[in-house]
Amino acid sequence: MTNRGPVHVMAIADSDSYLKWAACLVDALPPDWSGELAVARTPIAPSPTQMRGALESTRASAALPPVLSATALRRAVRRTRPDVVVTACTGPVVDVLINDVLAGLTPRPVFVSGLPGVSVPATEKAWLYRAPVDLFIVHSHREAAEFRELGEQLGVTGEVGLATLPFLPHNPAPALPAPAAPREAPRNRVVFATQAKVPVEREEREAILRALADLAARRPDLEVVVKLRARAHEQQTHRERHHYETLWQNLVAAGEVPADAVTFADGSMREQLAHAVGFVTVSSTAALEAIAYDVPLLILSDFGVSAEMINLVFEDSGTLGTLEDLRAAEFRKPDPQWCAANYFHDAADNDWVPRLSALVARARTEGLPVRPPLLTSPKDVARRRRGRLRMEVPPGALRTIGRFRKRLKRVRRLLTPAKKPAAQPVHHDRAEQSST
Repeated sequence: MTNRGPVHVMAIADSDSYLKWAACLVDALPPDWSGELAVARTPIAPSPTQMRGALESTRASAALPPVLSATALRRAVRRTRPDVVVTACTGPVVDVLINDVLAGLTPRPVFVSGLPGVSVPATEKAWLYRAPVDLFIVHSHREAAEFRELGEQLGVTGEVGLATLPFLPHNPAPALPAPAAPREAPRNRVVFATQAKVPVEREEREAILRALADLAARRPDLEVVVKLRARAHEQQTHRERHHYETLWQNLVAAGEVPADAVTFADGSMREQLAHAVGFVTVSSTAALEAIAYDVPLLILSDFGVSAEMINLVFEDSGTLGTLEDLRAAEFRKPDPQWCAANYFHDAADNDWVPRLSALVARARTEGLPVRPPLLTSPKDVARRRRGRLRMEVPPGALRTIGRFRKRLKRVRRLLTPAKKPAAQPVHHDRAEQSST
């Protein structure tokens, strides 16, 4: 590299899924590099329980990372002067961090970002928010091809790097023990992994819960577990309109399902898969973990297979099925050719570390090129300003401000006098006219 010393990486996450990705990515860095984690203080910042689940089995599991405001993050970066800053965050937060919070740093670190799970098809929005990054990490040959093509169309100048999803157990990080084989634990669970965004409708989610209850009734030898990303009171990467645990309680109260038919669990997906005889989801990156653990699975297609359902990538995988298949406990093994193209490529194909090393060497010698944002309209600037404010103000205060603004709007509506309808001209019919 150069004689400046070992490479240091700071990874900043804003939610539970991105924290898990960031921690595993840091563990997969070259052994002579160093890394640290921080959490951006946003409304979706993970709770301590979520942090512990995300960091399980990583080197960072010994202590929770600090949760920092935008100003504190900038101070931390200026103090530690990392060679690389990984913005392991949702798109809008990446945009705020690179174009506002960390703008103007000298020397400028290498900016890296990525997506923590299934990212097919490639979307313009993912690139637009991350246009100024030097390296955009994806996790399959299909994703790399799609994002490179889309990036060329949009005019972004950063590189696309290929990595194996770092939390898949078939690719343990250096110096970490390989995960225990699932076969060492008794398999008696069917694990349903929730997804916050899909399906959208309450009735669709209730249909899944009823199917899980039917499975439990048909197969008393199995333990049916709903693996939650977050409890109803916790935040997560995406807002969940109809939380499964709340829906279940409503179904139980209505006498539609037995209270003990299904168990709800948070924490580690790895622990659940170690006991799983089958796995089911509508769309979840955990499906890839199930494949890696050799757990038969089922991707529900009852609500569609599309980009909107975030399950298009599983087309032709051999794992699509229905709620009736779930009731019958009919799980599938994925097609090997699909696996090779989607997330289970040979680790020798990964090029993100060589690309990152070259970028660090360039930053230490000649410097890195300016990569301007693509989101430059007045609306984008205003949105970025609001995004920074959300990182500065504690989430509790933000919620209080939000409630106050809603109440203020209601009061204003009540106090604003209703407009009187305009006076209508009086029309007299002919009988009235003739009588005058």
